[in-house]
Amino acid sequence: MVKTILSAVVIAVSASAVLISGPVMAKATDYKATVQTKKINKGRKKVKGFVFEDINRNGKFNRGEPGIPNVMVSNGKEVVMTNKRGKYVFKKKYYREDMNIFVSKPACYDLPVDENNVPQFSYTHKKHGSAKPLVFGGLSATGRLPKQINFPLIKGECKEKFSVAVSGDPQPYSNIEIGYVRDTLAKELADRDDIEAIIVEGDVMGDDMGLLPRFLNNMSAANALQYLVVGNHDLDFDADTDADSSDTFRRVWGPNYYSFTIGKVHFVTLDNTTYPCSATDPQGNADDRWNFCDGSKTYNGRIPEMQLEWLKNDLKYVPEDHLIVISYHIPTVSFIDQFAYKHSEDNAKRLYEILGYQLVNGQWEGGRPALALSGHTHTNEQLRPGELYEGWTQASHDFPMPFPQIVAGAAAGSWWSGDFNDGQIPESYQRLGSPKGYYVLSFDGNKYSDEFKASGKHQSRQISLSFNSPAFRDWFSSLSDWYSDTSAEKSPIPPVSANNLGDNKLLAPVELKDTKLVINVWNGSRDSEVWVKFNDADAVAAERTQKGEGEGMLETLDPYALRRQLSVLRYALKSTQSDENEIWNEDLGDRSDGFELFNASVFQADSQNLLPSWMWTDQSMHVWNIDVPTGLKDGVHRVEVMTKDVHGNMYKESMLFEVRTPNGSIDPMVNDPTDEKYDRRLPREL
Repeated sequence: MVKTILSAVVIAVSASAVLISGPVMAKATDYKATVQTKKINKGRKKVKGFVFEDINRNGKFNRGEPGIPNVMVSNGKEVVMTNKRGKYVFKKKYYREDMNIFVSKPACYDLPVDENNVPQFSYTHKKHGSAKPLVFGGLSATGRLPKQINFPLIKGECKEKFSVAVSGDPQPYSNIEIGYVRDTLAKELADRDDIEAIIVEGDVMGDDMGLLPRFLNNMSAANALQYLVVGNHDLDFDADTDADSSDTFRRVWGPNYYSFTIGKVHFVTLDNTTYPCSATDPQGNADDRWNFCDGSKTYNGRIPEMQLEWLKNDLKYVPEDHLIVISYHIPTVSFIDQFAYKHSEDNAKRLYEILGYQLVNGQWEGGRPALALSGHTHTNEQLRPGELYEGWTQASHDFPMPFPQIVAGAAAGSWWSGDFNDGQIPESYQRLGSPKGYYVLSFDGNKYSDEFKASGKHQSRQISLSFNSPAFRDWFSSLSDWYSDTSAEKSPIPPVSANNLGDNKLLAPVELKDTKLVINVWNGSRDSEVWVKFNDADAVAAERTQKGEGEGMLETLDPYALRRQLSVLRYALKSTQSDENEIWNEDLGDRSDGFELFNASVFQADSQNLLPSWMWTDQSMHVWNIDVPTGLKDGVHRVEVMTKDVHGNMYKESMLFEVRTPNGSIDPMVNDPTDEKYDRRLPREL
């Protein structure tokens, strides 16, 4: 049975064609207030204040309003609990000149928000401000501490069941791409009424933090709290130390790491984009794995020691039966970047141990119920407990996953690349063949289920189907060889395009024995099941190309995605009117010709061109293959694919294709397989 789809999703996909009787209402976010600071401390270094119930909702701790006991408050390292009057105090010895002071929202309470639905739960203290002027502003000097920092809350619903939207990497590099975010992620979430909060897993921006206010304002249309994670494109790149690198983020949004609780789920956000990184660890020990940190400034995936200390202190006060959902930008490990040290988490083992897991004979035992969420790779990756890939052993992760990790794809897909769809939004298929989109995580107590929502597509669309045939492989090889050719004689025009591929669903009988049906289950995992029915035959199980049992990355061609990635018309679009891109006070090219991707690179060509090969879907960990039956007769055929995910959700997809005996050539571009040859030229006089 296929899962029933919420009507809110139908409205989001086809709002212009659906009449509804009343407005779609989202979670109320009308509690507008800020953290209260009182007076300036006269040189004292004791952080203190109250967490209180803001009965009159004015954000001020007024007479008669009760304090809230047993609430966690942190200074970014230590964690204290409020007493029965709602008071908290940090000893003087815990004072630091640079720290975030924040409350960890308890269950059954709601935080105030600002005009963009950004939660207000922290105070940033940086006594002397950023160490130097930063392009995007950084932090101004805050001077001495306030005498009190008071955190207002209001009573909310004690929810056992709720849903959050999780988005990886919107990553807009320009105001044009902010518009793409508005018309995809923001629009779809604004049309839903089932989202409690939005978590953006880093690379919220594409290097230009000046765009963040407009992003937040567009996302506020979803009428849900916006929680952000710091990514490697959300930094102050002119900062000289990691302590200053997220200062603009902290000023515009809030703390770079924090926690909050809804129901029996404790959400933890960490900042693991260390920038600029060093080839030594915090103790000064060198390691060849970090040599990429030498030379020009770059980042590395490493949770700093202070955050690990804070996490230990935070979890002391969280009940053991709560689900811990950890968000950070760079995944602990990934399939696509399994051999890349900078794209994995140096302190993964430490993190697992803080969560209570013990490594025994190469396997993890014990531990809290946990789920990790991340972004960064622009891929959908469901990594299940016990899964292991070859590259992890070189990335300080020579052990399997102890608990599930979801790399949540990218709202931008492959950096807003590719040709436009009918909504003038780049198709931007991701590197493992999934379309751009976001996840919806639904919680019930300390249990969760997840679904991927492809941008602009119905919720039921979860699969793409295509044929890996001899004709397709010849086409792909021609383009791949041309792309790899570095000789001076190389033609600037590709040897073939999407036009030359012709009808990929028209197969000759002689091709059947060498053709596989390729099934890309966009949110598939090792624990997914996939069945295939050709015509009226019994359903048979398809085989996942990657087992996750320690092997490396295998070639897995996905014709559905590759056809879009290897023939991109937008490369060739040019105009006489230029639009110069001058981020960082440099001329970085004409962003109106071709299109602009990461690091403000403009992609142009005199003819249509190919996306860079590292963005091709020639490998994937959520693709299944099955041989096409060799005995199919000439005519039209139907294939139906069904999949069940780890949560029991069922989805299906179908496709019609043809088998035709050709009259001579099997090239569908020069042969009509069913009719005699005829003169296609019409008489001049009609």
